[in-house]
Amino acid sequence: MSIVFIVSAPSGSGKSTLVGRLLRAVPSLLFSVSYTTRAPRGHERQDVNYHFISRPEFEARIARDEFLEWAEVFGNYYGTHRSVLDRAVAEGRDLVLDIDVQGARQLKLKVPDAVSIFVLAPSRTTLEQRLRARSEDSEEVIRRRLREAAREMRNYAAYDYVVVNEDLEQSADTLVAIVKAERVRRARIEDQVRPILATFNEDTEEV
Repeated sequence: MSIVFIVSAPSGSGKSTLVGRLLRAVPSLLFSVSYTTRAPRGHERQDVNYHFISRPEFEARIARDEFLEWAEVFGNYYGTHRSVLDRAVAEGRDLVLDIDVQGARQLKLKVPDAVSIFVLAPSRTTLEQRLRARSEDSEEVIRRRLREAAREMRNYAAYDYVVVNEDLEQSADTLVAIVKAERVRRARIEDQVRPILATFNEDTEEV
């Protein structure tokens, strides 16, 4: 069974950069491209960064229960389509989702053994600097994102791991280590261990 990794963070925490490094560093991972009703930003591409669809189409998909999770954030819908988990299982890969706190809460109800990771900027000042450096948002939007960040960060205790993204290289290494460690949890590799133990059965019987 595929492992589902949830990565959440306030906007500007460096989550997307860290996830990108994770995907390049660890084999057999599938990134879930979310659906959204917001407009593309900068160099974002259809079906690469997001599946950009209209609000009526998104709402029709909600009505058909097509999403593992969905949320409305800043007036736009975001959601994870059920088919991406089916694809991960079929391809024998683990699934990585970049979703917010609302979506993570929904997903954990449907996939209780999903591994959740929360990424934090080291301070409010650093987060604000990163938001301003992107030069994508108005002053009003930046202030709103900072208020939302304060609200989201109060949910960090619901996550299995917390990565404080002060140093990008170190944080990327930590994220990679989490994924690799989860892959060798005893409960996940029982099917690999049993055949190995079976080869020692005769020796056990002789003792």
